[in-house]
Amino acid sequence: MSKISWRRVLPFVLAAFFVVGSVSNLLAPAPIYEEYLKWGYPRWFHFVTGSLELGAAILLVRVPSRLLGSALGCAIMLGALATVIVHGEYGHAVPPLVVATLSLVVGWTSWRMRTANPITDQDP
Repeated sequence: MSKISWRRVLPFVLAAFFVVGSVSNLLAPAPIYEEYLKWGYPRWFHFVTGSLELGAAILLVRVPSRLLGSALGCAIMLGALATVIVHGEYGHAVPPLVVATLSLVVGWTSWRMRTANPITDQDP
């Protein structure tokens, strides 16, 4: 059995996370919709968040766009982190902090691969 590298798996795990988040935000069941309103965002803002999350997921799947996907994913999660901290919902701060950190790890490994192999831009 071949050894599977976390460097190859982690981007897909993050992409799956962002797909689930995207669907949740685009469909916006009542609890999610009400949270956006409670935080002072416009009624349509859940569509923006869901679309950005879907974009991050798509970018994370392909090696050439992975660095951009990890940057977008990290920015989304830092926005979520800032929102819950500003509103004193510290218990909700852990998931965005973890996902932002994992996005940074994926971005860092993508950057390292890109600088180590700038011509082909492929996974080892």
